Amino acid sequence: MHEAAKAVSIPMDREILHVIPQSYTVDAQRGIKDPLHMMGVRLEADVHIVTCSITTTQNLVKCVDRAGYRPEKRVLNSLAAARAVLSDDERDLGCLLLDIGGGTTDLVVFGEGQPWYTASVPAGGMQVTNDISIMLSLLMDGAERLKREAGSCWLESVDSSELIVVPGVGGREPTEIPRKKLCAIVQPRMEEIYSMAKERLEKSGLMKEIKSGIVLTGGGALMSGARELAQSVFDLPARVGNPPAIHGLENQYRNPAFASALGLVLLAGDEALASGPIRRPLAARKEKSHAPNLGRLVDWLKDKFV
Repeated sequence: MHEAAKAVSIPMDREILHVIPQSYTVDAQRGIKDPLHMMGVRLEADVHIVTCSITTTQNLVKCVDRAGYRPEKRVLNSLAAARAVLSDDERDLGCLLLDIGGGTTDLVVFGEGQPWYTASVPAGGMQVTNDISIMLSLLMDGAERLKREAGSCWLESVDSSELIVVPGVGGREPTEIPRKKLCAIVQPRMEEIYSMAKERLEKSGLMKEIKSGIVLTGGGALMSGARELAQSVFDLPARVGNPPAIHGLENQYRNPAFASALGLVLLAGDEALASGPIRRPLAARKEKSHAPNLGRLVDWLKDKFV
């Protein structure tokens, strides 16, 4: 049935990336999450189809190949991040995941445990860096460093007397400026990104379904004031999505910037667990471990892939 759902008309320059079942209907009984072992005559499914640009994905595959690796599967970035930072309660009740990356901001609306809507906004953290570079006459590297160290997108949290050092360019001496001047550059761009995402949601008609609030992830979520600004723009509660504590994972990677990478590992682990029991080396099986199941899974992935 899922293969039959792929028989839809899409533009020639795009291909289907995911076919995600949302619910099933057995005869006249709707809203079934898992129809396995049920009796019926007619089975129907509501699915969410994610498409992607063919050339973009081909270029990504070539980049991975040149790095010396062979990609086995392609996964939508925001779905991988969702696996790492969203709770089951948030998925069931209805939430919005905002993955603020460098060049794009991806959004996914979850409801009843499944993604209902996916979209991408062509703006992200690099646009903020570019604004700082232009307004303060800085190279991109210096603007990025200044954004990370002193940037904030919530002016109300910045002390008006606080000063920051702006590095000089071309032999010029560094100068001091009020931190609020930097934040006055950052906040409008971040507010525009949020507003663009909100406009997409309003067009989809799913704003009312976001009952558990917003989860921010990606490198842009690390910026000071990102949560407060999101709450102001969307008029919904928001939190920064940090990956959970996992046995074997260094604390430095437990931040939103690594949510997608960790989510890919967890998704691969889910598939491995679903395919059958994990065979561990004899020496490892003899050792008595009290680590959580997820921690043992990470150990297995390290043994196999690292």
